[in-house]
Amino acid sequence: MRFDASMQQRLEQRMILAPRMIQAMQILQLPLMALQERIDRELISNPVLELRDPDGRESPAEEAEESEVTPTSPVAESEQELVVQSDGGPADFERLSNLVDRWENWADEDSEHWRRSARSDGDADPKAEAMQNTPDSGETLQETMLRLWHLEEVTPRELELGDLIIRNIDDNGYLHLTLDELATEAEPPAAAGEMEAALGGVQTVGPVGVGARSVEECLLLQLRADPIVSPEGILPENALDVRLIRRHLRDLSANRYPQMAEALGVEIDEVKAAVGRIRRLNPKPGTAITPRRAPPIIPDVRIEWDDESQQYRITVERGDTPELYISRAYRRLVKQRDLDEKTREFVAGKIRVAQWLVDAIEQRRDTLRRVVESIVRFQRPFFDEGPAHIRPLKMQAVADDVHLHVGTISRTASDKYADTPWGIWPLRDFFLGGTQTVEGGEVSWDNVRARLKAIVDAEDKANPLADKEIHERLQAEGIGPLSRRTIAKYREELGIQTSRRRKQF
Repeated sequence: MRFDASMQQRLEQRMILAPRMIQAMQILQLPLMALQERIDRELISNPVLELRDPDGRESPAEEAEESEVTPTSPVAESEQELVVQSDGGPADFERLSNLVDRWENWADEDSEHWRRSARSDGDADPKAEAMQNTPDSGETLQETMLRLWHLEEVTPRELELGDLIIRNIDDNGYLHLTLDELATEAEPPAAAGEMEAALGGVQTVGPVGVGARSVEECLLLQLRADPIVSPEGILPENALDVRLIRRHLRDLSANRYPQMAEALGVEIDEVKAAVGRIRRLNPKPGTAITPRRAPPIIPDVRIEWDDESQQYRITVERGDTPELYISRAYRRLVKQRDLDEKTREFVAGKIRVAQWLVDAIEQRRDTLRRVVESIVRFQRPFFDEGPAHIRPLKMQAVADDVHLHVGTISRTASDKYADTPWGIWPLRDFFLGGTQTVEGGEVSWDNVRARLKAIVDAEDKANPLADKEIHERLQAEGIGPLSRRTIAKYREELGIQTSRRRKQF
């Protein structure tokens, strides 16, 4: 076997993303709230970035200082757009050192005093105001249960075991670990009887049903607390509600009324009445204390009708994103003749990164405006007449219209919302697939879903329509071709159950 080493030349093309391009793509993809957080981080990490006054101008002191600056030595060609020629002196270098020290010590104890003293206009800190005005998320289920549990008159040992149980209850109110597993975590390990007693005590505080180990136990705990079903606090095992939960919980979820009535030896009407009472119970009692909160949505763009121009006006929202600019002091100081090379490279690098950020933010606004203008042109029936008239639209069509890559369109629409005359809509919802009608027109999948829901809402609940029958009705309306699998998929997306489960007896 022989190994040879040789040299050869090869000509090839490779696509290499420059850091500036990568940053621009990242900024373009950020929604408004994430962009605000990104800017806040950059303001902390990059000392050359500063905020403009509310009127959009730089500070008067810097404007006056800049007017006194005279050009000096030439600069490198790559830095022409980033620096301002000046003739500073040693005092400027001293100020640079002080400013860098302040930024590097931002998190120190004295930084808060420095930030307060730096506000000569007396305005409050907007970040502090936002934090103070943020609503309290409230107590979690575990915190509430612990507080209530510590008000109970129990022994120290029961209190300890109850704390252990409560800390293992999830937000829905369920205890998924077994009592044997929890007993081994206690110090010293607890006996089975101790754990049962502690669990029984925990189940008496907080929302009824919290601390259950299954859906069946959760519902039975609520029935036991119902004075109508259990007048003496003792669960009647012969009650129809109790028997349904204990023996036919799966049949109940599958809507098998005749089978349950036959197995229990009662009439269907009695089963329907019992099921109605059971459905009033809460299978997730923990959410009564810690409900899930939807995150706030801040639209990135506003679309409104302009009576004067008789066109839709597109406004890219700024939110709380501040106006940024590069400090004139740093741009002058980087030109000092007596500045050492290491410091010059550091400041020039920070200026370059800051310029990239400012350009990327401006490019984001321009690209977002152009893409939304194109969406409005393609989806004009939606904006004029309402959501029922939304059309199928592909991202490639918008990309061709604004002369951008389809990947750029995808990043622009990602996680962004538009405030339209018909409410707040995700930008991605304007890009829809669709199918053809019998007449050769196009109909979006959203319209197909809307028609499917309307057909199900109007059906005879005693004889609900199967997927095949829904398919035939849509075809009769001229919507197609559609497969039965597509009908089943959209029915599930709309939360519509099968015909057997929709049947009412």
